[in-house]
Amino acid sequence: MIPADKKTGVMIDPSRQRINPLHLAAAFGTGGLLTLMVHFNGELARYGNALFSSWTAHGTGTLAALALLAALSLRRHVADDGAKTPAPLWAYLGGISGAVTVMLTAVTVNSPLALSGTLALGLAGQVVFGLAADRWGLFGLPRRRPDLRDIGALALIVCGSLIIIVFAMEPA
Repeated sequence: MIPADKKTGVMIDPSRQRINPLHLAAAFGTGGLLTLMVHFNGELARYGNALFSSWTAHGTGTLAALALLAALSLRRHVADDGAKTPAPLWAYLGGISGAVTVMLTAVTVNSPLALSGTLALGLAGQVVFGLAADRWGLFGLPRRRPDLRDIGALALIVCGSLIIIVFAMEPA
């Protein structure tokens, strides 16, 4: 769904918005956190199994989210500005993809792909799915046709992934 300006109600084209440097830093930071998560879950899987790793990750994540929600609710004293529409049912399925992602990365990080190969191929998969979601407007996203820059970026990511994997798997 394309967001609308709260004052005017006019739809906002996401491709026309300015990029906030804080958003860039946050997105970059999540890459580092994702790397830590994959490594930690891989360690849990090595000492247990992938299912144990997923249960542990989601259990501790739930506790962390509850603590954050409790802290935020103590600070919130602003009146609600109206009724909110419920999220579509498919939006609640993120936990399934999260659980599967944790289990798959926990297995692959302990394979010859190691951490860097797992993350490189994971990034390539994210970009491919992101471009497909943009192209066909999946899950309520605005449709956006991938351009030459998108294809070039994807090619560089795939080539970089192959370099990481091929050179990491060769004997030293």
